[in-house]
Amino acid sequence: MGATILNNDITYLNGVGEKKARILQEEFNIKTFDDLLNYYPYRYVDKSKFYRISEVPANINTYIQIKGVITDKQIIGENRARRLVAKLQDNTGVIHLTWFNNIKYFNEIVQINTSYVVFGKPTLFNTTINITHPEISTEEKSTSSQVPFLPMYNSSDKAKRTGLDSRGISKLCYNLLSLCKQQIPETIPLYIQQKLQLIDRASALQYIHFPRSAKDIEQATRRLKFEEVFFMQLIMQRLQQMSQRSNGYMMPKVGENFNTFYHHHLAFALTNAQKKVIKEIRSDFLSGKQMNRLLQGDVGSGKTITALLVMLLAIDNGYQCCLMAPTEILAQQHYFNIRKMLGDMDINVQLLTGSTKLSERKIILSDTQKGKTNILIGTHALCEDNVLFKHLGLVVIDEQHRFGVEQRAKLWRKSLIPPHVLVMTATPIPRTLAMTLYGDLDVSVIDELPKGRKPIQTMHFYRSQSNTINQFLRKEIAAGRQVYVVFPLIQESEKLTLSNLMDGYERFKQSYPEPQYHVSCLHGKMSGEEKDAEMQKFKEGKIDILLATTVIEVGIDVSNATIMVIENAERFGLSQLHQLRGRVGRGNEQSYCLLLTDAALSQDAKIRIKAMVDTNDGFEIANVDLKLRGPGEIAGTRQSGMINFKLLNIAADERIISTARDISRSILQDDPTLSRPENAPLKIGVALAQKNSNNYFQIG
Repeated sequence: MGATILNNDITYLNGVGEKKARILQEEFNIKTFDDLLNYYPYRYVDKSKFYRISEVPANINTYIQIKGVITDKQIIGENRARRLVAKLQDNTGVIHLTWFNNIKYFNEIVQINTSYVVFGKPTLFNTTINITHPEISTEEKSTSSQVPFLPMYNSSDKAKRTGLDSRGISKLCYNLLSLCKQQIPETIPLYIQQKLQLIDRASALQYIHFPRSAKDIEQATRRLKFEEVFFMQLIMQRLQQMSQRSNGYMMPKVGENFNTFYHHHLAFALTNAQKKVIKEIRSDFLSGKQMNRLLQGDVGSGKTITALLVMLLAIDNGYQCCLMAPTEILAQQHYFNIRKMLGDMDINVQLLTGSTKLSERKIILSDTQKGKTNILIGTHALCEDNVLFKHLGLVVIDEQHRFGVEQRAKLWRKSLIPPHVLVMTATPIPRTLAMTLYGDLDVSVIDELPKGRKPIQTMHFYRSQSNTINQFLRKEIAAGRQVYVVFPLIQESEKLTLSNLMDGYERFKQSYPEPQYHVSCLHGKMSGEEKDAEMQKFKEGKIDILLATTVIEVGIDVSNATIMVIENAERFGLSQLHQLRGRVGRGNEQSYCLLLTDAALSQDAKIRIKAMVDTNDGFEIANVDLKLRGPGEIAGTRQSGMINFKLLNIAADERIISTARDISRSILQDDPTLSRPENAPLKIGVALAQKNSNNYFQIG
């Protein structure tokens, strides 16, 4: 019955109706009773605290409460400027109260020489501190109806015009809880509640909306935070459990292909971090269980060569491999790099993408089905039903967050026993975020650069220092080096006064004239053939300065390009700045990243720029980024809505995340189908989490 009433259309809640229902849906995606129940306050105002007028700062940007006496009031101004202004006084000073709406009503109820309790947000107007449209009540009435903690709900201008400001939403929540509190279903079994000292779900939802004390807020928040991450973990781990079998291919042999490549084709000696990862994967290959491992490594840390070595191990044991990349340009780069690294070795490597010609496609599909293809590299085209393997033993997936469980499952089904899976990301992910995103995957990290690589020197310049930058670039170009210059926009924007690619192209052509210099540009609106042609010229050294948008963020390696200039660096996210920086430093020469900004920077921009200058460590960068922006932006999942935590703070709630992961794993080991009577609430929780969380479970 509880599920039935909570699924009711929000239109039918007392105080809503069709007009408000439409606004609730359009502005806040609130369609049902349950959606409103899960629309939490973003903060609370402690109404037990009173300010003295002398303590009130202007533009405090928060609500305050004052006791005082109205000493004067008058209606002033004309037309739209007409307003009621009252003076509220206590023994420390005077503050103005202003009403622009319902002037006649407030003029009648606000009486001179009467004590009031006033609640509102102070602002500065004509050098005087004002509270506009405050809540106002007599001291006796205020005391009798005192709410100790007032919930504040996010609203919008459109919603406020229909009475759905914070107070209006609060009234609807009150009506809803009065109606359905006894029918809220429990989602966490009693034995877990007792073990973790969690309050029941009905109380948590009552307290999150209408707390009686600070302890209520703490208990409700802890319960609901745990619930958010716990069911995400439970869903992902159940999916992994259903998608994989306990047995996996045994690959004990270290054979001729691995040894030949290791001893005769490696351009660099492996780092200790790479060796450690290979040992971890070897251990998985010998375990008899299917490997599901996440490999994290910064740009240029050697993930591809590590993946190639373990693919050669699989080939030596008689298995085929595939490598799936999110874009054609990245798939092509993997293909050409791996072919180049293998040299004259007798390894059949093929490339399959959406643009592969039909005649070539037929040959590739036939060779792969017959087992002649050792390594098949491609995009999501690898998931198509007509791509069949004779003996697929290892799947490597690059940039894991771009693919969901369904795509991985399609690759698993191409083999009698699910193949081993190695998923890679060049986006360094903090430990807590990795635990949350990737659930039960084992995690390996390459945290060293290959020997001979020099750390990239990052420097910050203001636009006024462009002459200094030009002198530096000319010196490097004279030494035979090449330069990337990245712009945040392609064309002029009316809203953003930023340097843009086309203006920059003209500017650089003037500063670096032909025939002494060769300047070109590359952006996302060019055709694939045009981009490939320009990139090939740059690789061949025919272009000195390549101006680009963030199209170069992933997938392009030019070892002779040693300088990355980022225009309007304050407009880029920290993770993106770090990825762009990683496009240089691919060879043995010293490389540089020059961050060019305006003089006026926001506090967040200053933190981002400082982090870039201070460290090359991707994990340090990721931790700063996590605190600044949140998990969805770092993992690249914000637009797809995969991470939608309302209360959980991944940067601060590591203990809750770790506990949720351990408990969900323990439950599924003992009761994989959640069929025991004591676990019945979990099925309700899983259903609610899948409904409310926009398929975040597809990440894993």
